[in-house]
Amino acid sequence: MGFKNLGEFLKALREEGELAEVKAPVDPELEVTEIYDRVVKKEGPALLFTNVRGSSMPLAINLFGSQKRMAMALGVNSISEITERIHSFLDLRPPLNLFEKLAMIPKLSELNSVLPKFVHHAPCQEKIILPGEGKMLDGVPSIQCWPKDGGKFITFPLVITKDPETNERNVGLYRMHVYDDRTTGMHWQIHKDGAEHFRKLEKGSKKRMPVACVIGADPATMFAAACPLPGGLDELMLAGFLRKKSVELVKCKTIDLEVPAEAEIVLEGYVEEGEMRLEGPFGDHTGFYSRAKDFPVFHITCMTHRRDPVYVTTVVGRAPMEDCYMGKAIERIFLPMIQKQFPEITDICLPWEGAFHNCLIVSIKKSYPEQGKKIIYALWGLGQMMFSKMIVVMDHDTNIQDLREVSWRVLNNMDPQRDIVFGEGPLDELDHAAARDFGGSKIGIDATRKSSAEGMERPWPEDIVMTEAIRKKVAERWREYGLDEKYL
Repeated sequence: MGFKNLGEFLKALREEGELAEVKAPVDPELEVTEIYDRVVKKEGPALLFTNVRGSSMPLAINLFGSQKRMAMALGVNSISEITERIHSFLDLRPPLNLFEKLAMIPKLSELNSVLPKFVHHAPCQEKIILPGEGKMLDGVPSIQCWPKDGGKFITFPLVITKDPETNERNVGLYRMHVYDDRTTGMHWQIHKDGAEHFRKLEKGSKKRMPVACVIGADPATMFAAACPLPGGLDELMLAGFLRKKSVELVKCKTIDLEVPAEAEIVLEGYVEEGEMRLEGPFGDHTGFYSRAKDFPVFHITCMTHRRDPVYVTTVVGRAPMEDCYMGKAIERIFLPMIQKQFPEITDICLPWEGAFHNCLIVSIKKSYPEQGKKIIYALWGLGQMMFSKMIVVMDHDTNIQDLREVSWRVLNNMDPQRDIVFGEGPLDELDHAAARDFGGSKIGIDATRKSSAEGMERPWPEDIVMTEAIRKKVAERWREYGLDEKYL
Protein backbone atom coordinates (compact mmCIF):
# COMPACT_ATOMS: atom_id res chain seq x y z
CA MET A 1 0.00 0.00 0.00
CA GLY A 2 1.26 3.48 -0.85
CA PHE A 3 1.71 6.41 1.49
CA LYS A 4 -1.18 8.59 2.62
CA ASN A 5 0.86 11.80 2.65
CA LEU A 6 4.36 13.22 2.48
CA GLY A 7 4.85 12.90 6.24
CA GLU A 8 4.41 9.12 6.10
CA PHE A 9 6.92 8.91 3.26
CA LEU A 10 9.51 11.01 5.10
CA LYS A 11 9.09 8.81 8.17
CA ALA A 12 9.68 5.67 6.09
CA LEU A 13 12.76 7.21 4.48
CA ARG A 14 14.13 8.13 7.90
CA GLU A 15 13.61 4.59 9.21
CA GLU A 16 15.36 3.11 6.16
CA GLY A 17 18.35 5.43 6.50
CA GLU A 18 17.36 7.13 3.25
CA LEU A 19 16.93 10.65 4.67
CA ALA A 20 19.63 13.07 5.78
CA GLU A 21 18.44 16.01 7.89
CA VAL A 22 20.51 19.18 7.54
CA LYS A 23 20.10 21.51 10.52
CA ALA A 24 22.80 24.02 9.61
CA PRO A 25 21.63 27.26 7.94
CA VAL A 26 21.50 26.97 4.15
CA ASP A 27 20.94 29.62 1.47
CA PRO A 28 18.08 28.94 -1.00
CA GLU A 29 20.02 30.77 -3.71
CA LEU A 30 22.38 28.23 -5.35
CA GLU A 31 23.59 26.61 -2.09
CA VAL A 32 20.75 24.07 -1.91
CA THR A 33 21.47 23.10 -5.52
CA GLU A 34 25.20 22.59 -4.94
CA ILE A 35 24.58 20.32 -1.95
CA TYR A 36 21.87 18.37 -3.74
CA ASP A 37 23.93 18.04 -6.94
CA ARG A 38 26.87 16.49 -5.08
CA VAL A 39 24.54 14.05 -3.26
CA VAL A 40 22.35 12.97 -6.19
CA LYS A 41 25.35 12.34 -8.46
CA LYS A 42 26.46 9.63 -6.00
CA GLU A 43 22.95 8.20 -5.34
CA GLY A 44 22.95 9.72 -1.89
CA PRO A 45 19.94 10.13 0.43
CA ALA A 46 16.93 12.39 0.31
CA LEU A 47 17.64 15.71 2.00
CA LEU A 48 15.54 17.63 4.53
CA PHE A 49 16.82 21.15 5.20
CA THR A 50 15.28 22.42 8.43
CA ASN A 51 16.96 25.84 8.55
CA VAL A 52 16.54 27.58 5.18
CA ARG A 53 17.34 31.29 5.31
CA GLY A 54 14.27 33.47 4.85
CA SER A 55 11.65 30.83 5.69
CA SER A 56 10.45 28.85 8.67
CA MET A 57 9.41 25.90 6.47
CA PRO A 58 11.62 22.81 6.09
CA LEU A 59 12.67 22.03 2.51
CA ALA A 60 12.72 18.48 1.11
CA ILE A 61 14.62 17.52 -2.05
CA ASN A 62 15.94 14.38 -3.77
CA LEU A 63 12.97 12.33 -2.57
CA PHE A 64 13.02 10.16 -5.72
CA GLY A 65 16.76 10.24 -6.44
CA SER A 66 17.59 6.52 -6.35
CA GLN A 67 16.08 3.26 -7.58
CA LYS A 68 15.30 2.24 -4.02
CA ARG A 69 13.51 5.48 -3.10
CA MET A 70 11.63 5.50 -6.39
CA ALA A 71 10.27 2.05 -5.59
CA MET A 72 9.55 3.03 -1.97
CA ALA A 73 7.63 6.08 -3.20
CA LEU A 74 5.25 3.82 -5.10
CA GLY A 75 4.93 1.29 -2.28
CA VAL A 76 6.77 -1.59 -3.98
CA ASN A 77 10.08 -3.41 -3.70
CA SER A 78 10.66 -3.09 -7.42
CA ILE A 79 9.03 -1.05 -10.20
CA SER A 80 8.59 -4.35 -12.06
CA GLU A 81 5.75 -5.16 -9.63
CA ILE A 82 3.74 -2.26 -11.06
CA THR A 83 4.59 -3.34 -14.61
CA GLU A 84 3.21 -6.81 -13.85
CA ARG A 85 0.02 -5.33 -12.34
CA ILE A 86 -0.56 -3.28 -15.49
CA HIS A 87 0.06 -6.34 -17.67
CA SER A 88 -2.56 -8.27 -15.67
CA PHE A 89 -5.19 -5.56 -16.21
CA LEU A 90 -4.41 -5.15 -19.91
CA ASP A 91 -4.78 -8.92 -20.37
CA LEU A 92 -8.28 -9.02 -18.85
CA ARG A 93 -11.01 -10.48 -21.06
CA PRO A 94 -14.75 -10.93 -20.51
CA PRO A 95 -15.45 -13.88 -18.15
CA LEU A 96 -16.82 -16.99 -19.81
CA ASN A 97 -18.28 -18.75 -16.77
CA LEU A 98 -19.13 -18.32 -13.08
CA PHE A 99 -15.66 -19.24 -11.88
CA GLU A 100 -14.03 -16.65 -14.13
CA LYS A 101 -16.54 -14.04 -12.90
CA LEU A 102 -15.66 -14.80 -9.29
CA ALA A 103 -11.96 -14.62 -10.09
CA MET A 104 -12.45 -11.15 -11.57
CA ILE A 105 -14.00 -9.66 -8.41
CA PRO A 106 -10.65 -8.72 -6.78
CA LYS A 107 -9.57 -6.97 -9.98
CA LEU A 108 -12.79 -4.96 -10.17
CA SER A 109 -12.41 -4.03 -6.51
CA GLU A 110 -8.87 -2.85 -7.18
CA LEU A 111 -10.03 -0.73 -10.10
CA ASN A 112 -12.59 0.98 -7.86
CA SER A 113 -9.72 2.26 -5.73
CA VAL A 114 -8.42 4.50 -8.52
CA LEU A 115 -11.37 6.88 -8.34
CA PRO A 116 -10.73 10.04 -6.28
CA LYS A 117 -12.99 10.60 -3.26
CA PHE A 118 -14.18 13.89 -1.84
CA VAL A 119 -13.95 15.13 1.74
CA HIS A 120 -15.16 18.32 3.43
CA HIS A 121 -12.24 18.94 5.78
CA ALA A 122 -8.58 18.53 4.97
CA PRO A 123 -5.12 18.91 6.54
CA CYS A 124 -4.03 21.06 3.59
CA GLN A 125 -6.47 23.75 4.79
CA GLU A 126 -5.46 23.90 8.45
CA LYS A 127 -4.01 27.35 7.74
CA ILE A 128 -5.69 29.77 5.31
CA ILE A 129 -3.99 32.96 4.14
CA LEU A 130 -5.96 35.47 2.08
CA PRO A 131 -4.48 38.57 0.41
CA GLY A 132 -3.38 41.09 3.04
CA GLU A 133 -3.43 38.55 5.88
CA GLY A 134 0.21 37.43 5.73
CA LYS A 135 3.08 36.30 3.56
CA MET A 136 2.40 33.94 0.69
CA LEU A 137 5.34 33.19 -1.62
CA ASP A 138 7.63 35.37 0.47
CA GLY A 139 7.16 32.82 3.25
CA VAL A 140 8.13 29.67 1.32
CA PRO A 141 11.75 28.57 0.67
CA SER A 142 11.65 28.67 -3.14
CA ILE A 143 15.12 28.35 -4.61
CA GLN A 144 17.32 29.78 -7.33
CA CYS A 145 18.74 26.64 -8.88
CA TRP A 146 21.54 27.82 -11.19
CA PRO A 147 23.62 31.02 -11.51
CA LYS A 148 21.98 32.37 -14.69
CA ASP A 149 18.38 31.50 -13.76
CA GLY A 150 15.97 34.41 -14.01
CA GLY A 151 15.27 34.24 -10.27
CA LYS A 152 13.70 31.84 -7.81
CA PHE A 153 11.44 29.06 -9.06
CA ILE A 154 8.88 26.66 -7.66
CA THR A 155 10.19 23.54 -9.36
CA PHE A 156 7.89 20.73 -8.20
CA PRO A 157 4.33 22.15 -8.31
CA LEU A 158 1.39 19.93 -9.20
CA VAL A 159 -0.57 22.34 -11.40
CA ILE A 160 -4.29 21.54 -11.57
CA THR A 161 -6.56 22.91 -14.29
CA LYS A 162 -9.82 21.91 -15.96
CA ASP A 163 -10.66 22.05 -19.65
CA PRO A 164 -12.98 25.07 -20.06
CA GLU A 165 -15.09 23.12 -22.57
CA THR A 166 -15.18 19.54 -21.23
CA ASN A 167 -14.40 20.17 -17.56
CA GLU A 168 -11.84 17.33 -17.64
CA ARG A 169 -9.11 17.70 -15.02
CA ASN A 170 -5.38 17.75 -15.73
CA VAL A 171 -2.52 17.61 -13.24
CA GLY A 172 0.79 18.69 -14.77
CA LEU A 173 4.28 19.43 -13.56
CA TYR A 174 5.20 22.94 -14.74
CA ARG A 175 7.84 25.15 -13.19
CA MET A 176 6.77 28.54 -11.82
CA HIS A 177 9.04 31.60 -11.92
CA VAL A 178 8.44 33.57 -8.70
CA TYR A 179 7.90 37.27 -9.50
CA ASP A 180 6.72 38.51 -6.12
CA ASP A 181 4.65 37.49 -3.10
CA ARG A 182 1.51 36.79 -5.13
CA THR A 183 2.45 36.22 -8.78
CA THR A 184 4.49 33.70 -10.77
CA GLY A 185 5.03 32.63 -14.32
CA MET A 186 3.23 29.52 -15.55
CA HIS A 187 5.60 27.58 -17.79
CA TRP A 188 3.28 25.25 -19.64
CA GLN A 189 4.77 24.55 -23.06
CA ILE A 190 2.68 24.61 -26.23
CA HIS A 191 2.13 20.82 -26.34
CA LYS A 192 1.04 20.49 -22.69
CA ASP A 193 -2.56 20.00 -21.54
CA GLY A 194 -2.46 23.09 -19.32
CA ALA A 195 -1.48 25.20 -22.34
CA GLU A 196 -4.37 23.70 -24.33
CA HIS A 197 -6.80 24.63 -21.55
CA PHE A 198 -5.41 28.17 -21.56
CA ARG A 199 -5.84 28.46 -25.35
CA LYS A 200 -9.50 27.56 -25.02
CA LEU A 201 -10.27 30.72 -23.07
CA GLU A 202 -12.40 33.03 -25.17
CA LYS A 203 -10.07 35.39 -27.05
CA GLY A 204 -10.22 39.07 -26.12
CA SER A 205 -12.60 38.57 -23.19
CA LYS A 206 -9.94 38.71 -20.44
CA LYS A 207 -11.63 35.60 -19.14
CA ARG A 208 -9.89 33.97 -16.22
CA MET A 209 -9.15 30.29 -15.75
CA PRO A 210 -8.84 28.92 -12.20
CA VAL A 211 -5.56 27.19 -11.39
CA ALA A 212 -4.45 25.39 -8.24
CA CYS A 213 -0.81 24.57 -7.49
CA VAL A 214 0.01 21.86 -4.97
CA ILE A 215 3.48 21.82 -3.41
CA GLY A 216 4.12 18.56 -1.59
CA ALA A 217 1.75 15.59 -1.58
CA ASP A 218 1.93 11.83 -1.20
CA PRO A 219 4.72 10.51 -3.45
CA ALA A 220 2.45 8.56 -5.83
CA THR A 221 0.46 11.69 -6.61
CA MET A 222 3.64 13.73 -7.17
CA PHE A 223 4.92 11.03 -9.51
CA ALA A 224 1.61 10.75 -11.40
CA ALA A 225 1.77 14.47 -12.24
CA ALA A 226 4.98 13.80 -14.17
CA CYS A 227 3.54 10.93 -16.23
CA PRO A 228 2.73 11.45 -19.95
CA LEU A 229 -0.89 10.33 -19.86
CA PRO A 230 -3.08 10.57 -22.98
CA GLY A 231 -5.51 13.48 -22.98
CA GLY A 232 -8.64 12.88 -20.93
CA LEU A 233 -7.03 10.44 -18.47
CA ASP A 234 -6.92 11.74 -14.90
CA GLU A 235 -3.51 11.73 -13.21
CA LEU A 236 -5.24 11.39 -9.83
CA MET A 237 -6.77 8.10 -11.00
CA LEU A 238 -3.29 6.90 -11.90
CA ALA A 239 -2.10 7.94 -8.44
CA GLY A 240 -4.93 5.92 -6.88
CA PHE A 241 -3.94 2.90 -8.96
CA LEU A 242 -0.29 3.20 -7.98
CA ARG A 243 -0.93 3.52 -4.26
CA LYS A 244 -3.92 1.13 -4.28
CA LYS A 245 -6.03 3.71 -2.50
CA SER A 246 -8.13 6.64 -3.66
CA VAL A 247 -6.72 10.14 -3.52
CA GLU A 248 -8.92 12.23 -1.26
CA LEU A 249 -9.85 15.64 -2.65
CA VAL A 250 -11.15 18.81 -1.03
CA LYS A 251 -12.70 21.85 -2.68
CA CYS A 252 -10.54 24.97 -2.81
CA LYS A 253 -11.54 28.02 -0.78
CA THR A 254 -11.55 30.69 -3.52
CA ILE A 255 -11.75 28.81 -6.85
CA ASP A 256 -13.82 26.02 -8.34
CA LEU A 257 -11.19 23.27 -8.26
CA GLU A 258 -10.37 20.32 -6.02
CA VAL A 259 -6.94 19.50 -4.60
CA PRO A 260 -5.43 16.54 -2.70
CA ALA A 261 -6.62 16.82 0.89
CA GLU A 262 -3.31 15.55 2.29
CA ALA A 263 -1.19 18.11 0.44
CA GLU A 264 1.39 20.24 2.24
CA ILE A 265 0.81 23.62 0.54
CA VAL A 266 -1.82 24.80 -1.94
CA LEU A 267 -1.74 27.99 -4.01
CA GLU A 268 -5.17 28.93 -5.36
CA GLY A 269 -5.47 31.47 -8.15
CA TYR A 270 -6.01 32.13 -11.82
CA VAL A 271 -4.45 32.94 -15.17
CA GLU A 272 -6.01 35.46 -17.50
CA GLU A 273 -6.23 35.31 -21.28
CA GLY A 274 -3.94 37.86 -22.88
CA GLU A 275 -1.69 38.44 -19.86
CA MET A 276 1.86 37.24 -20.53
CA ARG A 277 5.20 38.00 -18.91
CA LEU A 278 8.85 37.12 -19.49
CA GLU A 279 9.68 33.82 -17.75
CA GLY A 280 13.19 32.39 -17.33
CA PRO A 281 15.94 31.76 -18.27
CA PHE A 282 16.12 28.46 -16.40
CA GLY A 283 18.73 25.70 -16.08
CA ASP A 284 16.80 22.78 -17.55
CA HIS A 285 16.91 18.98 -17.55
CA THR A 286 18.85 18.99 -20.83
CA GLY A 287 21.86 20.33 -18.93
CA PHE A 288 21.57 23.67 -20.72
CA TYR A 289 19.69 26.88 -19.97
CA SER A 290 16.34 27.32 -21.69
CA ARG A 291 15.92 30.91 -22.82
CA ALA A 292 13.51 33.44 -21.41
CA LYS A 293 10.13 33.62 -23.18
CA ASP A 294 6.68 35.02 -22.50
CA PHE A 295 4.30 32.77 -20.57
CA PRO A 296 0.98 33.26 -18.73
CA VAL A 297 0.97 34.94 -15.31
CA PHE A 298 -0.45 33.09 -12.31
CA HIS A 299 -2.14 35.26 -9.66
CA ILE A 300 -2.63 33.85 -6.16
CA THR A 301 -6.01 34.45 -4.50
CA CYS A 302 -5.41 32.25 -1.47
CA MET A 303 -2.72 30.10 0.08
CA THR A 304 -3.56 27.18 2.34
CA HIS A 305 -1.26 24.72 4.07
CA ARG A 306 -0.83 22.24 6.88
CA ARG A 307 -0.08 23.46 10.38
CA ASP A 308 3.59 22.45 9.88
CA PRO A 309 4.11 22.13 6.13
CA VAL A 310 7.18 20.79 4.32
CA TYR A 311 8.16 22.52 1.08
CA VAL A 312 9.10 20.06 -1.70
CA THR A 313 11.42 21.08 -4.51
CA THR A 314 13.79 19.57 -7.03
CA VAL A 315 16.58 20.69 -9.33
CA VAL A 316 17.07 19.54 -12.91
CA GLY A 317 20.25 19.72 -14.94
CA ARG A 318 22.92 17.51 -16.43
CA ALA A 319 22.17 13.84 -15.70
CA PRO A 320 22.02 12.05 -13.39
CA MET A 321 19.48 14.06 -11.44
CA GLU A 322 16.40 13.14 -9.43
CA ASP A 323 14.15 13.31 -12.50
CA CYS A 324 16.23 10.56 -14.16
CA TYR A 325 14.93 7.98 -11.69
CA MET A 326 11.38 9.19 -12.21
CA GLY A 327 11.86 8.93 -15.97
CA LYS A 328 13.15 5.35 -15.68
CA ALA A 329 10.09 4.41 -13.59
CA ILE A 330 7.81 5.97 -16.22
CA GLU A 331 9.63 3.98 -18.90
CA ARG A 332 9.03 0.70 -17.02
CA ILE A 333 5.43 1.43 -16.06
CA PHE A 334 4.30 2.49 -19.53
CA LEU A 335 6.04 -0.37 -21.38
CA PRO A 336 3.00 -2.72 -21.15
CA MET A 337 0.74 -0.06 -22.70
CA ILE A 338 3.13 0.37 -25.61
CA GLN A 339 3.40 -3.40 -26.02
CA LYS A 340 -0.38 -3.67 -26.15
CA GLN A 341 -0.32 -1.55 -29.32
CA PHE A 342 2.88 -3.05 -30.74
CA PRO A 343 3.23 -6.67 -29.50
CA GLU A 344 6.59 -7.13 -31.24
CA ILE A 345 8.24 -4.65 -28.86
CA THR A 346 10.15 -6.45 -26.11
CA ASP A 347 11.74 -3.48 -24.30
CA ILE A 348 12.33 0.26 -24.45
CA CYS A 349 15.08 2.48 -23.06
CA LEU A 350 15.25 6.26 -22.71
CA PRO A 351 18.93 7.03 -21.99
CA TRP A 352 19.38 9.69 -19.33
CA GLU A 353 21.89 11.51 -21.50
CA GLY A 354 19.16 11.98 -24.11
CA ALA A 355 17.04 14.02 -21.69
CA PHE A 356 14.04 11.72 -22.36
CA HIS A 357 13.07 13.23 -25.72
CA ASN A 358 16.32 13.14 -27.71
CA CYS A 359 16.77 9.36 -27.95
CA LEU A 360 14.53 6.28 -27.71
CA ILE A 361 15.97 2.78 -27.99
CA VAL A 362 13.58 -0.10 -28.60
CA SER A 363 14.02 -3.84 -29.10
CA ILE A 364 11.64 -5.97 -31.17
CA LYS A 365 10.91 -9.62 -31.95
CA LYS A 366 11.36 -9.31 -35.69
CA SER A 367 9.25 -11.56 -37.90
CA TYR A 368 9.19 -9.85 -41.33
CA PRO A 369 11.34 -7.54 -43.49
CA GLU A 370 11.44 -3.78 -42.73
CA GLN A 371 9.68 -4.29 -39.38
CA GLY A 372 12.26 -2.08 -37.70
CA LYS A 373 11.35 0.87 -39.92
CA LYS A 374 7.66 0.21 -39.33
CA ILE A 375 8.23 0.60 -35.58
CA ILE A 376 10.20 3.82 -36.08
CA TYR A 377 7.35 5.47 -37.96
CA ALA A 378 4.71 4.05 -35.62
CA LEU A 379 6.41 5.42 -32.49
CA TRP A 380 6.74 8.88 -34.04
CA GLY A 381 2.94 8.89 -34.13
CA LEU A 382 2.38 7.66 -30.57
CA GLY A 383 1.55 10.30 -27.94
CA GLN A 384 4.55 12.13 -26.51
CA MET A 385 6.91 9.80 -28.35
CA MET A 386 6.31 12.17 -31.24
CA PHE A 387 9.06 14.29 -29.63
CA SER A 388 11.70 11.55 -30.05
CA LYS A 389 14.47 13.05 -32.18
CA MET A 390 16.25 9.71 -32.56
CA ILE A 391 14.77 6.20 -32.49
CA VAL A 392 17.07 3.18 -32.57
CA VAL A 393 15.58 -0.29 -33.15
CA MET A 394 17.43 -3.43 -32.01
CA ASP A 395 16.76 -7.18 -32.07
CA HIS A 396 14.99 -8.76 -29.09
CA ASP A 397 18.14 -10.49 -27.78
CA THR A 398 19.95 -7.16 -27.27
CA ASN A 399 20.13 -5.86 -23.72
CA ILE A 400 19.15 -2.31 -24.61
CA GLN A 401 19.53 -1.18 -20.99
CA ASP A 402 23.29 -1.69 -21.50
CA LEU A 403 24.39 1.27 -23.62
CA ARG A 404 27.78 -0.34 -24.31
CA GLU A 405 26.03 -3.28 -25.94
CA VAL A 406 23.73 -0.92 -27.85
CA SER A 407 26.71 1.04 -29.14
CA TRP A 408 28.54 -2.14 -30.17
CA ARG A 409 25.60 -3.49 -32.14
CA VAL A 410 24.58 -0.18 -33.75
CA LEU A 411 28.11 0.69 -34.82
CA ASN A 412 28.63 -2.79 -36.31
CA ASN A 413 25.16 -3.68 -37.62
CA MET A 414 24.15 -0.43 -39.30
CA ASP A 415 24.58 0.34 -43.00
CA PRO A 416 23.91 4.10 -43.36
CA GLN A 417 22.16 4.07 -46.74
CA ARG A 418 20.02 1.02 -46.00
CA ASP A 419 19.20 1.47 -42.33
CA ILE A 420 18.82 5.21 -41.66
CA VAL A 421 15.55 7.06 -42.25
CA PHE A 422 14.88 10.76 -41.79
CA GLY A 423 11.68 12.56 -40.97
CA GLU A 424 10.23 15.92 -39.98
CA GLY A 425 7.85 16.56 -37.11
CA PRO A 426 7.19 17.94 -33.65
CA LEU A 427 10.10 18.31 -31.23
CA ASP A 428 10.20 19.20 -27.56
CA GLU A 429 10.38 22.96 -27.04
CA LEU A 430 13.57 22.43 -25.01
CA ASP A 431 15.40 20.94 -28.01
CA HIS A 432 17.82 23.82 -28.57
CA ALA A 433 19.58 22.06 -31.48
CA ALA A 434 16.54 22.43 -33.75
CA ALA A 435 16.64 25.45 -36.05
CA ARG A 436 13.19 26.55 -34.91
CA ASP A 437 10.88 26.08 -31.95
CA PHE A 438 8.59 23.05 -31.72
CA GLY A 439 9.73 21.13 -34.79
CA GLY A 440 12.57 19.87 -36.93
CA SER A 441 14.27 16.82 -38.35
CA LYS A 442 14.34 13.32 -36.88
CA ILE A 443 16.45 10.23 -37.47
CA GLY A 444 15.57 6.56 -37.21
CA ILE A 445 18.16 3.77 -37.18
CA ASP A 446 17.14 0.18 -37.88
CA ALA A 447 20.02 -1.78 -36.31
CA THR A 448 18.31 -5.18 -36.47
CA ARG A 449 19.84 -8.15 -38.30
CA LYS A 450 19.12 -7.99 -42.01
CA SER A 451 17.91 -10.76 -44.30
CA SER A 452 18.13 -11.26 -48.04
CA ALA A 453 14.57 -9.93 -48.27
CA GLU A 454 15.96 -6.61 -47.04
CA GLY A 455 18.72 -6.54 -49.67
CA MET A 456 21.43 -8.30 -47.65
CA GLU A 457 23.58 -10.13 -50.19
CA ARG A 458 25.82 -11.91 -47.65
CA PRO A 459 24.97 -14.18 -44.70
CA TRP A 460 24.59 -12.35 -41.40
CA PRO A 461 27.33 -13.41 -38.95
CA GLU A 462 26.70 -15.06 -35.60
CA ASP A 463 27.63 -13.43 -32.29
CA ILE A 464 30.77 -14.77 -30.63
CA VAL A 465 29.49 -16.57 -27.50
CA MET A 466 31.29 -19.07 -25.26
CA THR A 467 29.57 -22.42 -24.74
CA GLU A 468 27.50 -22.71 -21.59
CA ALA A 469 29.38 -25.86 -20.53
CA ILE A 470 32.74 -24.06 -20.48
CA ARG A 471 31.27 -21.03 -18.70
CA LYS A 472 29.88 -23.28 -15.98
CA LYS A 473 33.09 -25.29 -15.65
CA VAL A 474 35.25 -22.16 -15.25
CA ALA A 475 32.88 -20.65 -12.71
CA GLU A 476 32.98 -23.83 -10.61
CA ARG A 477 36.82 -23.97 -10.64
CA TRP A 478 37.51 -20.24 -10.28
CA ARG A 479 39.07 -20.50 -6.83
CA GLU A 480 41.51 -23.15 -8.09
CA TYR A 481 42.88 -20.64 -10.59
CA GLY A 482 43.71 -18.28 -7.69
CA LEU A 483 41.93 -15.30 -9.30
CA ASP A 484 39.90 -12.62 -7.54
CA GLU A 485 36.19 -13.49 -7.38
CA LYS A 486 35.25 -9.97 -8.44
CA TYR A 487 36.01 -11.11 -12.01
CA LEU A 488 33.46 -13.90 -11.89
